[in-house]
Amino acid sequence: VVTAVMAPHAGYVYSGHVAAAAYARVAVPEKVIIMGPNHTGLGSYAAVMAKGTWRTPLGDVDIAEELALALLSRSNVLEEDSQAHMFEHSLEVQLPFLQYRRRALEIVPICLGPISFNECVEIGEAIANGIKAWEEPILLVASTDMTHYEPQPSAEEKDEMALTRILALDPQGLYATVKRAGISMCGFIPTTIALVASVSLGATEAELVEYATSGDVSGDYSQVVGYASVLVR
Repeated sequence: VVTAVMAPHAGYVYSGHVAAAAYARVAVPEKVIIMGPNHTGLGSYAAVMAKGTWRTPLGDVDIAEELALALLSRSNVLEEDSQAHMFEHSLEVQLPFLQYRRRALEIVPICLGPISFNECVEIGEAIANGIKAWEEPILLVASTDMTHYEPQPSAEEKDEMALTRILALDPQGLYATVKRAGISMCGFIPTTIALVASVSLGATEAELVEYATSGDVSGDYSQVVGYASVLVR
């Protein structure tokens, strides 16, 4: 059983195939917690949208209010805040993949800014405890692209450093490596939290499903963005 999915959120023409390769192998349950980076700087840096409905061309997706409130009640870091989500694309890009796999879908969207590793641990444990207390399966999604706008060899080298820590289920190592090596992986905080929660939930392995860069589509390898999809079990 897949505990968590890490998938990219760039334009579908660039990264859609990388995300799809992972989602094609997941039995998506009715409830999904989606975590993504805060690109805009708006709102809280640990923002849970706890009520409302999101709309895509595939239809409406309701927020799982009861689950959202359960997570908020378990964490001192998470805050109920919709402002951070207003202009953020990193979470909504995941929805059509999830909707295609599961029509009756509810989500808890969490938008994350620059927080400390200790705060990541606190949120990860709160999410794991919330999932343990829930009576039905819940999937975690961490939305992230990898290295941004570097030559292909440099991007691949840095992404391999980050992916090595992810595949080792090492959230502290991922956080430290991204900071130390200056890796421009925008969603390393959502991924760190997903790893903390997954390990707490008993995950024992992670698999790299697909890796690509924007250069594979554009033909320009001088300034690429890296994309990876990972399944955590």
